[in-house]
Amino acid sequence: MLATRRHVLLVFALLFLTGLSAQNSTIRGFVYEQGTGEPLIFTPVFLKGQNTGAQTDVNGYFSITKLNPGTYTVMVAYLGYDTLQKEVTVARDQIITEKLFVKKSAIQIGEFEVRADKQEAQNTVRTGVTKLTPRQIERLPAIGGEADLAQYLQVVP
Repeated sequence: MLATRRHVLLVFALLFLTGLSAQNSTIRGFVYEQGTGEPLIFTPVFLKGQNTGAQTDVNGYFSITKLNPGTYTVMVAYLGYDTLQKEVTVARDQIITEKLFVKKSAIQIGEFEVRADKQEAQNTVRTGVTKLTPRQIERLPAIGGEADLAQYLQVVP
């Protein structure tokens, strides 16, 4: 019975100590385009060397939670923009709010030439020819006694 109490007390002590070192720090903020100040939507924001990150919403807002105290490198990588890296130090139970401005990347390409052959305009009109044999004319459906040849030709492909 005494051994069981010791085990229960040991379990509670471990749970208490685990709770003291809980991950409660947060890095949050907004990502904007440097030139226009417009928020960058759905942009990945992650911590370098960590398996955690977030994606900005329609307002450019992101939040990376449950972090241990320490120094992290926040990275923003988005197609068409330079990758931004910023070091952020968080203490225990601290919430850091950052405004990150990302610059459009300038991509320079070499000279190139586009070539194509000129295609001549086609102005020919194709007319359709339908041949009917006397036998086909005899088989035409007749409404009111006579076959309607004009109506038949309208539905023939």
